[in-house]
Amino acid sequence: MSELVTGEAVALELRPARLPSRALAVLLDLAVAVAVYVAVTVALMVATASLDVAAQTALSIATFVLVLVGGPIAVETLSHGRSLGKMACGLRVVRDDGGPIRFRHSLVRGLIGVVEILMTLGVIACVASLVSARGRRLGDVFAGTLVVRERVPFSSAGFMPPPPPWLAGRFSGLDLSAVPDDLWLAVRQYLARMGQLDQRVGWAMAERLAADVAARTGAPVPREVPPPAYLAAVLQERQAREARRAFGGASAEERAAGSVPAAPATSARPAGPTAPPPVPTAPPTAPPPAPSSGGGPEVPRDVPSDRRPGTGFVPPA
Repeated sequence: MSELVTGEAVALELRPARLPSRALAVLLDLAVAVAVYVAVTVALMVATASLDVAAQTALSIATFVLVLVGGPIAVETLSHGRSLGKMACGLRVVRDDGGPIRFRHSLVRGLIGVVEILMTLGVIACVASLVSARGRRLGDVFAGTLVVRERVPFSSAGFMPPPPPWLAGRFSGLDLSAVPDDLWLAVRQYLARMGQLDQRVGWAMAERLAADVAARTGAPVPREVPPPAYLAAVLQERQAREARRAFGGASAEERAAGSVPAAPATSARPAGPTAPPPVPTAPPTAPPPAPSSGGGPEVPRDVPSDRRPGTGFVPPA
C-alpha cells in the first residue's frame, strides 16, 4: 500500500503494480502492437510494390514509429492510462498525485519505453522496476507517473464484529451523552481494523479506548468483560438508542438522561374557535302505570293527567 498526498492535502491509498503483472500487461500490448504492425507492413508491401527500395524503407520506418511507438502513446492518452494489456490485468497509469495522465506523460513514457523495452528486450525496465520501491521503470520516473492496481482483493477491514450475546442489554443504563463524537469515531475505527492489528498493540489500544469511554460515562469497565467486547457492546447500545430516537421509540429514562429529546407538548385546546357545548336532551319519560285491577276508583281517560287523583298536583286558584 502506498499513501500519496494530493495538492489539496488529501491522502490517497494506492496499490502500486509489481513486476509480474506489469510484465504480463506489456507482453499483451506488444503482441497486439506487433500483430497490427505485421498486418500494416504486409498491406503496404502489396500496395507499394512498384516503388523503389528507398521509398519502401522510408515507409517501413514510418510504419514502425507510428504503430509501435505512436500507437501505445495514443491509446494511453485516449484511455487515460488503460491500454489493452493493462485493462486485462486490472492496471492503470496515473500521475504521482493520483490524477489521470495527459499526452505529455504518455509521450515521455513511450519514447523512453523504446529504449528500455524494445531495444533492450525489457531488461532495463525489469531492473528498474525491481530496484524501485513502487515498481516504477525509467519511463515512469521521468514522466512522473505510477502504475497502480485497479482491482484489489476483497478485504473484511470494514467489518465490525458484534458483541457477545451475554452482553446484550448489559449497558442499557449507561449515560452516553458525555462521550464526544471523536471518541466514538476512534472506537469505530478500532473495531473495524481490529483484525489487522498486532495482538498486543490492539489490546493496549482497546484498554485505552475503554478507559476513555468509562471515564466519560462515569461507570468503570467490568473486570469480567474484555475491553474489545466492552467497546463493541457500548457502541451497539449507542446505535440502538440512535435507532430508537430516529423511529420515535425512546424511553422516558433516555429522555431524562438527555440522550434523546422529548416530544414537544401539544396544547389541550385547538387553535381555532371552540365548538359550542352539546345541548342535553331530556331523558325519556316512563309511561304512566296501568290501572290496577283492584277496587280503586277508575280514572276516566278524558281527564287530564294533572287532575287525576294521587298525582300530587294542586291546580292554581
